[in-house]
Amino acid sequence: MNEAIKNWARRIKRDAVMLWFARRHPDTPLLAKVICVLAVLYALSPIDLVPDFVPILGYVDDALLLPAMIWLAVRLLPSHVVALCRAQADDWMTVQGSKPQSYIGAAIIVALWLVFAYLCWRWI
Repeated sequence: MNEAIKNWARRIKRDAVMLWFARRHPDTPLLAKVICVLAVLYALSPIDLVPDFVPILGYVDDALLLPAMIWLAVRLLPSHVVALCRAQADDWMTVQGSKPQSYIGAAIIVALWLVFAYLCWRWI
């Protein structure tokens, strides 16, 4: 079971990088591009939407939100784009050894937290 979880996590990382390549592919439909961008910004951001130290919710967002966005994006992508971009992602992960990082995604997460804090302050 432990090996199955490790394989699932590797596939999630690979598919997050795959979406990074798919968002630039000319055959990717507009809605799929938007979902790819959102998933990539979230997946490659060094900051989580819900920090991992928050009990239960910290890991639930990583275990549910990201796979759901990846699943939806893959369903919307043409199969040849998925195959090509997965091959590119495998090559990237082999050469680089890690996923790229999105500092724009981190900035968006920080902005969301600031808006949330402001709304809480206004409510109180």
